[in-house]
Amino acid sequence: MNTAAALRLKTAGLWLAIASALTVGAALVLQYGYGYAPCKLCLTERLPYYAAIPLGLLALFLPERLARIALGLAALGLLYGAGIGVYHAGAEWGFWPGPADCGGGTGTNPGQVGDFLNALQTTKVVDCSVAALRLFGISLAGWSALVSAVLASFAGTAALRP
Repeated sequence: MNTAAALRLKTAGLWLAIASALTVGAALVLQYGYGYAPCKLCLTERLPYYAAIPLGLLALFLPERLARIALGLAALGLLYGAGIGVYHAGAEWGFWPGPADCGGGTGTNPGQVGDFLNALQTTKVVDCSVAALRLFGISLAGWSALVSAVLASFAGTAALRP
C-alpha cells in the first residue's frame, strides 16, 4: 500500500466534494436568494455536482483502488456536465438552437380558466437560450462548463496518477 498515494487520493476526494458543494451552493443561493429561476439545462448541469459530492466523500473512506474508481466516475460525470454547459452556453450565444422543450413547459392543467389566469401571474417561464446572468462576459452556463472541466481534470488526474 502506497501511503502517499492513498493520502493524495483522500485529499483529492475531500477537495472535490468541497468544490462541488460550493458550486451547487452558489447555484442554490442564486436561485433561492436572488430569484434566478433555473431552466431545464441549468438543472441538468447540476447533476454531476450532486454525484461528485458523495463520490468525493467515498474516496475519503474507500481503499486506494476503489477511491480511484470513485474519483474516475466523478471525473466522467463532470466531463459530461462540462459538455452540457458548453451546449447550454452555445445555445445562449446563438451558435446552435437550444432544446425545443426548454422554456415552454405548461405544468399541470388548471381546472378552470380563472385558475389558469392566476397561475400565469406567478409563473415565470425560463428559456434555455437566454442567459440569466453574465459575470465577466461569461454566462452561468459557461462558468458551469469551465468549473466542471476543471474539476473533471482534477478528479481524473487524481484517479490516474500513480
